[in-house]
Amino acid sequence: MDLVGKMLFDHLQDNEFVTPHRVRPTMKFRTARLGRSARFIGRFVQYPRLVRQLASDFDLFHIVDHSYAHLAHELPPGRTIVTCHDLDTFRCLIEPQRERRSFAFRSMTRRILTGLQAAAHVTCDTAATRDAILQHDLLPTDKLTVIHNGLNPALSPDPDPVADVEISHCLGRTKGTCPELLHVGSTIARKRIDILLSVFAKIRRHHADARLIRVGPQLTPEQSTLARSLGVLAHIDQLENIDTHLLGACYRRASVLLQPSDAEGFGLPVLEALACGTPVVASDIASLREVGGNVSTYCPIAEINSWTVVVNKILSFDRQTRSLNRSRGIEHTSRFTWTNYSNRMIDIYRQVLA
Repeated sequence: MDLVGKMLFDHLQDNEFVTPHRVRPTMKFRTARLGRSARFIGRFVQYPRLVRQLASDFDLFHIVDHSYAHLAHELPPGRTIVTCHDLDTFRCLIEPQRERRSFAFRSMTRRILTGLQAAAHVTCDTAATRDAILQHDLLPTDKLTVIHNGLNPALSPDPDPVADVEISHCLGRTKGTCPELLHVGSTIARKRIDILLSVFAKIRRHHADARLIRVGPQLTPEQSTLARSLGVLAHIDQLENIDTHLLGACYRRASVLLQPSDAEGFGLPVLEALACGTPVVASDIASLREVGGNVSTYCPIAEINSWTVVVNKILSFDRQTRSLNRSRGIEHTSRFTWTNYSNRMIDIYRQVLA
């Protein structure tokens, strides 16, 4: 979400129709003893107070993170747009049996949801997210527009000698030394790290030298315990807080990207991997099919045997097949640009202001 905000802001700079201003307060408190209460106060007291003061200063307001949609209550509803990336924030309201929360938490979430519903228009990263909003009857069709995210130009198939060497140094091996499976993302439940680890363990039965590169937060204690029980913990390379150039180097050297999530709003790693020429195996869910198109391979969620067969097949491809798939993937991602994204968003701005 931060990435979307940054890229949109940057690409609006040179447009004659829009003069963007970033409203992003630093929420600091005098005592650390407040803990989570500090975040709550910042989000639901300080931030609303700030935007309320700005309500008459601008022609249009765009809340780029739907989890801050409660701010729409403090802004002119006819001049406020919200971008909704997924429905995770609202899970306790729309699927209470799946996510049980306290009355206070649900009340806070309802405040966010009613802010989303009060906006003049809502953009969605994927048609899958739009369809989920319609399925739960949260908003009418005419208030929704799908605008796909773009790609960072630094993520490309072109070599980056400095970044490529640095990643090899971090991993302690050069590219092509062994099969490398890649996963990029957090370790939250819907990312299904359990499936990732189980598939990796089975792949190692056929490719004993295979490694798993994990870009993102460290595995949780429970996930580390599972990895240890599967005998793969020592064969996982964990990389945290790497920049875009190093991330691109990871994609370019990987044999395949695995995206075993059971839910995604967009699935940016799928797009990034394809743009770098790396094959993708992803869960067979609507959002990932929308992003990965017909150049990715899809497996049923949590069917470990299916994943294993598909990954082993990709690892066995000859050079010609790999080259063909690489070209198709790169071509597929060419239409996902932040320029297209910002231009589509400007169309929405014009529509709302009209």
